[in-house]
Amino acid sequence: MRGSYPNHGFGSNNMEGLWQAIEDFRSRFEKQEGTRAGKGEVRAAVLALLAERPMHGYQIIREIEERSGGSWKPSAGSVYPTLQLLADEGVIRAEEANGRKIYSLTQAGREEADGNAASNPWGTAGQQPGTGSGSLPKAGVELAQAAAQVGRTGTPEQVKQAVAVLDEARRRMYGILAQD
Repeated sequence: MRGSYPNHGFGSNNMEGLWQAIEDFRSRFEKQEGTRAGKGEVRAAVLALLAERPMHGYQIIREIEERSGGSWKPSAGSVYPTLQLLADEGVIRAEEANGRKIYSLTQAGREEADGNAASNPWGTAGQQPGTGSGSLPKAGVELAQAAAQVGRTGTPEQVKQAVAVLDEARRRMYGILAQD
């Protein structure tokens, strides 16, 4: 990290530099929360969910996020147009219930969903929980938050210990990449 933040005073008692580096690190990952999926992936996920039970749009968004372990949360701007397209194609139908549109599959939609049953839309755009790149940014942000907390409230000795832990973690991360 020293090379990445040469003016931030790592190795010295310049805590302002440490906070700035942690905030920079955290903001990089927070901007990348979730992943973008192609139209086909949103379509496949919507059909897979509606094959299980009728849902409204917000339920679909929440279910996709949950099943992808939080690594994929499609926006309303991708789900609702997909729902409209599917309705226009006659693949789903919408019914009003309690002021919301509840979507369900038509026979044509059930046939398409059955044809896609072997695919795993949750593993395509977003990784399964605890695997792949989807969980790494979250873990990095949580580590940065812990380091910031130690820096704000820890004693000088605790800060020194935390810096040693972070240095060791960095070395071990590069060690993972060095493995065959």
